[in-house]
Amino acid sequence: MSNSAPLPPSALTETPPTTVTGILSRLGPGLIIAASIVGSGELIATTKTGADAGYSLMWLILIGCVIKVFVQVEFGRYAVAEGVPTIEALDHVPGPRLRVSWLVWAWFFMFLTSAIAQLGGILGGVGQLFAMKWPITGDFVQRLDLIEQLRATGRMSELPQTATVDDVYYSVGIAIVTSIMLLIGRYGVVQNVSTVLVAGFTIVTVFNVFALPYFSDAQVGWDYLKHGLSFHLPAKEGALSVALATFGIIGVGASEVIAYPYWCIERGYARFTGPRDSSEAWAQRARGWMRVMRVDTWCSMVIYTFATMAFYVLGAAVLHPKGLSPSREGLIPTLEKMYADVFHPWGGWVFLFGAFAVLYSTLFVATAGNARVAADALGVYGIIKKDDKTRIWWIQFLCGTLPFMQLAVYMWSKDPVALVILSGLAQAFLLPLLGYAALFFRYRKCDPRIAPGKVWDFFLWLSVAGLALAGGWGAYAEIMKVVGKF
Repeated sequence: MSNSAPLPPSALTETPPTTVTGILSRLGPGLIIAASIVGSGELIATTKTGADAGYSLMWLILIGCVIKVFVQVEFGRYAVAEGVPTIEALDHVPGPRLRVSWLVWAWFFMFLTSAIAQLGGILGGVGQLFAMKWPITGDFVQRLDLIEQLRATGRMSELPQTATVDDVYYSVGIAIVTSIMLLIGRYGVVQNVSTVLVAGFTIVTVFNVFALPYFSDAQVGWDYLKHGLSFHLPAKEGALSVALATFGIIGVGASEVIAYPYWCIERGYARFTGPRDSSEAWAQRARGWMRVMRVDTWCSMVIYTFATMAFYVLGAAVLHPKGLSPSREGLIPTLEKMYADVFHPWGGWVFLFGAFAVLYSTLFVATAGNARVAADALGVYGIIKKDDKTRIWWIQFLCGTLPFMQLAVYMWSKDPVALVILSGLAQAFLLPLLGYAALFFRYRKCDPRIAPGKVWDFFLWLSVAGLALAGGWGAYAEIMKVVGKF
């Protein structure tokens, strides 16, 4: 994966596939992004939104999954045509500069919450999962039992703020294993691991949703779905704020929009297209590999949308009627209840497999992507040289160290849900800015020979408007919270 533009003349070009089987054999970046998406955003944030709001915000979740694809493709189009990864591309966007573009600084603040805080929450969530199933000292299980007792008697205010160690022990082990796997892994390892994990979690979750009517009295059915797809807001206070944070993290979130071009370049789409020139041969190759990329993005969109809606239905149908919502130490036990009716008495073990698949796929894939983005950013900031040897060394260094930064954040917070929601808000605020960058790439940087048609442009503008609305509403809600405290 090169950080220079344009690609060197020695780049190995290749004729793009035209058959269905040929195109499908070249997919991959979208599967990696799907594995990154179908994790904290779905299992934690989407489920919490369903638990808090019931079916009322299903329409927003569906829009959040579909609307961002058009922005994602424009970032991919620029990367494939120019061989330029995202951070370097963002540095080309006009506007105020302080050594680098204002958009690169905006990315940096989002990076702190997504690559460190959000993934720290996911790392801790996996640690809690193992601590609950295989206790070491038993302190985490004892605390869960105490939470259950106090909740049943309405005395949660009496819960002592004591730290547990079992979840930390497991989190340390997971950080070490992840660091080693990423240090020795390459693109193929990332793609294969993420594909297996996403497929496993999807099968379990979707089966659970369709089986609910036969094994429980959960609120599932066409009438509920019709209600959820009608445009209205939930009555519960705070549910909309959680939904807006969820909007920023589900589907293609800001971090996935930024990471996707790196995987496209690493997969070879830009290298196969070759350096941009005035020849018709280049234009034909570019259009062909763009077609492969679009199929890749739409296939991944179908996967993560289907999975996201399944998780939302579980939260709305199972948790909402019981007044349950995932939070802090109660995250894993609460989520496990969604699988208890269908898979009883093996629901806990089924959830163990599914939750590990979902959470760890996100931790693994997102950390690998963030290492690549951060290495590119160090070059753009002028901190390191922009040659391939230096960049590769920093990618490996960050792959090895990011898991331990995430571990430190979890040990400080011990609240996976709060960390994930915080990242969702940060990404929701950045998405409108990325929409602006997508328009810049489309109308100021796009070669006319590979430009999309008017229908695509219409949906691109619609996508950007939707991102601006969600980001603006989220900013307004947070400002009003601050104002309300004075």
